[in-house]
Amino acid sequence: MQTKVFFNNSCNICRAEINHYKKHADETIDWVDISNNQDAEAITSKSKSELLRRLHVIHEGEVVGGAKAFIIVWSKIPKYHFLSKIFKFKPLFVMFHYLYEIIAFFLYLKNKKQLK
Repeated sequence: MQTKVFFNNSCNICRAEINHYKKHADETIDWVDISNNQDAEAITSKSKSELLRRLHVIHEGEVVGGAKAFIIVWSKIPKYHFLSKIFKFKPLFVMFHYLYEIIAFFLYLKNKKQLK
């Protein structure tokens, strides 16, 4: 089953990270740029603001965002599978979740101009 990853290609940091993952991923991941993409909003049932705020994936029919989305992406890429195992461990996941939320918030502020 294919996993769809919704990311902001107009964010330099997001684009660099996703391009790195793309080099190591196979065709089971469909990479979807959310910038100016109303289809992404319809497919995920998320607003443009919500999509800009966090990475989202559709995995096994469920829309998942934030740190959990990263764990899913890592689990699909052999080179990063170990990260999915490490960060599933509850204490580490909680730390990762909050760190991700802080970083994602500042990236959102940086890219918020896209909402206009």
